[in-house]
Amino acid sequence: MRFVDFLRAAVLLCAGAATALATLTVLSAGAMDDRVLVVFIIGWWTVAVMIGTWLGRRAETNSPIARLLASAKSSMSLPEQRPSSLLLNRMWPLLLSTVLALGLGLFAPQIPAIACGFAIIGALAWRQQEAAVTAIEERDGVAFYVEPTSPLKPIKLVRAPGFRRDLVSVDGAPR
Repeated sequence: MRFVDFLRAAVLLCAGAATALATLTVLSAGAMDDRVLVVFIIGWWTVAVMIGTWLGRRAETNSPIARLLASAKSSMSLPEQRPSSLLLNRMWPLLLSTVLALGLGLFAPQIPAIACGFAIIGALAWRQQEAAVTAIEERDGVAFYVEPTSPLKPIKLVRAPGFRRDLVSVDGAPR
């Protein structure tokens, strides 16, 4: 699986988890008619949006992704392509925390409300990383792929040949 596709999927999965958690929270808070909880939810989600927006404000790669790209090993062949198992292998903490928060939310709506805020932060903080990695791939003429590893080991990338984009200026001369 290409790394840019993995990053895009990670943002969408975080946003989907936040949506599911927010839905359960709103339904539970509405059924309980707890005004203090509603104020807490609005406040926490507002803070989460501000934190996520602040963390994801830059258009360049963040330092952990930059280190990951720099440590990618070069290869002329692509790693095994199984996107669904790779996503499950890498995103299991998000899946586990979402399922636990949804289950516990049936008894205490505060739990999915808090988990939703963290999912919002994750989605907003990572939203521009895919574009930054794409820019690096186009500049260097490579493609980064996620290498299948153990779910408990750090993620590893493979650097494979890709297509380089040649930019042309307004007057037709290459830049």
